[in-house]
Amino acid sequence: MKIGVIMGGISSEREVSLNSGKEIMNYLDKNKYQVKPIVIDKKSDVFTKVKDIDFAFIALHGKFGEDGTIQSVFETMDIPYSGCGPLTSSICMDKDISKKIFESTGINTAKWMCINSTEEIDYKYLDDMGYPVVVKPNCGGSSVATNIVKDKKYVEDAVKLALNYDREIIIEKYIKGDEITCCMLNGNPLPLISIRPKANFFDYTSKYADGGSEEIIVELNKSLQSEIEKICLKCWKVLKCSSYARVDMIVKDNIPYVLELNTLPGLTKNSLFPKSANAVNISFTELLDKIIEYSLKSNN
Repeated sequence: MKIGVIMGGISSEREVSLNSGKEIMNYLDKNKYQVKPIVIDKKSDVFTKVKDIDFAFIALHGKFGEDGTIQSVFETMDIPYSGCGPLTSSICMDKDISKKIFESTGINTAKWMCINSTEEIDYKYLDDMGYPVVVKPNCGGSSVATNIVKDKKYVEDAVKLALNYDREIIIEKYIKGDEITCCMLNGNPLPLISIRPKANFFDYTSKYADGGSEEIIVELNKSLQSEIEKICLKCWKVLKCSSYARVDMIVKDNIPYVLELNTLPGLTKNSLFPKSANAVNISFTELLDKIIEYSLKSNN
C-alpha cells in the first residue's frame, strides 16, 4: 500500500504538522507500506501531489487539516484517509458548535461566549461568569493566541490578538483544576494522562518543547475514572468520531469539564497519544497500523 503522509499546510500550526509528519514517516512499517512525504504549501497542492497514493495519512493541524476541508477533498478523489470524516472534523474544530452540542447532550463544559469583534464583548456576562477567563481563537489549536485574562481591562487586547488568527473568538470561564486528556482509539479509551505544565497553562511551549510539561499516566479513583471514560465515550458517539480522537478536559473538585475534542491529535515524540498507547504496550508503529486499519474500515 502506498501511503502519502500529508503534512505542512497553511495554518498557524504548520511547524507542528511538519514535525508530526516526520515522526509518522519514521515509524510507519516500511515492510508493509511504501511511504511518500507530501508537503502541502497551498491548497491546490492536494490535487497534484496525491494522485498516485492508496491512503492519505493526515498529519495536518488547524485549518485545511482538521476542519473537514481536506477530508472532503479526499472523499471527492475517492482516496481513503486517516481519522474522522468531514462533518465530525468540522464540528470538533469549531469550539462554539461543539460546546453547544456538549451542553445540549448533558456533557459538562465551561461557560463561554463566542464573538466576532471587540464590539460584541458582553462585559456584564463576563462579570457574571467571573474572572479569570480564557480568550482563544474559535477554530485554533496548539494554544496559539490563547491567553488567560484575569482582569476586565485586558480582555479587549486578548481578543484583538486572537482576531489575528481567526474570525471568531471564544471567551471561556477559566477553570483551575487538573488537566486530563483521554485518547480514544476506535471508540475505546486508552490510559488517562495528567498534564502538569511548567507554565500557567498548557500553552504552545508546554506542548512542544522538551520538558515543557510533565505528562503522567494516571489512574484516578474508580468512580471518577469510570465517569471520565463514560463522558469520553459519549463525546465520541454524539460527535460521531471514527478511528481516533483525543478528549481534553479539566477536572475540578472531581467534576470533569470537557474543553474540546481533537480529531487529529499530534503525533510527535512529545505527543500525548503515543504516550498513552505505549502505556498499554502499543508501540508507535503498531499505533499507526491500527489508525490505518480503523480508518480504512470507517472509510468504506
